[in-house]
Amino acid sequence: MSKLAYIENKVTEQFLVMENGYVLDFSDRTFAAFVGDAVGIDINDEKYSVVGSSKANRLRQFIKLEPDYTVGKLFKSLHEYNLGERTRKGNEVNTALFEQFHKLSERLLSGSIIEHIDVIQATNEDKDFHQLARLIKESIEKNEPEAALDRLHVFLVKFLKELCDSHSVGYSKEETVNALYGKYIKVIKSKGFIESEMAEKIIQFSFQVIRAFNDIRNNKSFAHDNPVLNYDESVLIFANVTSTVKFIQSMETKHKNKAVVEAKPDWDLFK
Repeated sequence: MSKLAYIENKVTEQFLVMENGYVLDFSDRTFAAFVGDAVGIDINDEKYSVVGSSKANRLRQFIKLEPDYTVGKLFKSLHEYNLGERTRKGNEVNTALFEQFHKLSERLLSGSIIEHIDVIQATNEDKDFHQLARLIKESIEKNEPEAALDRLHVFLVKFLKELCDSHSVGYSKEETVNALYGKYIKVIKSKGFIESEMAEKIIQFSFQVIRAFNDIRNNKSFAHDNPVLNYDESVLIFANVTSTVKFIQSMETKHKNKAVVEAKPDWDLFK
């Protein structure tokens, strides 16, 4: 079953022109044929008409009943159809709206845009830390990872400083994110937290990823007047960084580090 956020519902309704019961320029016959061709489902099935038999109502019920991937697959086909028809007829294309609907389609096709987004949580009582975590999560929920890259960088710095503090590792105010990560990894290795050679190699590789994050933050994010990194690479960076944070949290929980064990997501605290 798909669950669209409020903003995603508005984008869908606007993109597909559903306000008066329609879906784009489809007739009942052509809409049924289109859905059947795109996802192999009969949109005229009674289960899609429980709140009304208009094309828009059937599609709304389809969205509620079908899994993300199926809805995303149909949305992708609808995006291509709408773009093709507008181009063919010479009609104006609302670029921003088309991009929003495309991103929504991709999110649904891939499931959750960032698998481990819930690891982005404050680990102390710092209000700014909580606010930062909430803003990052909001950007991901809106399917806008590129807009939160600089915040993710700041979050990682704060997170690593908390970890260094918990292990009595000294650092200066100006330490880069990779310097903090290097110090942290060095101390947990000395304590025997990392048990396998393969895990150690993966961590060494993740150090290179963290180091490269400085350039992204300085030259490809909203931290400065930069051209922002593209969507797909932003998702890749988020996925890798949150995966690393997830591993660290699991490892620290295993070794009963209170700074991590007692951390709880509190996204609503500073709305």
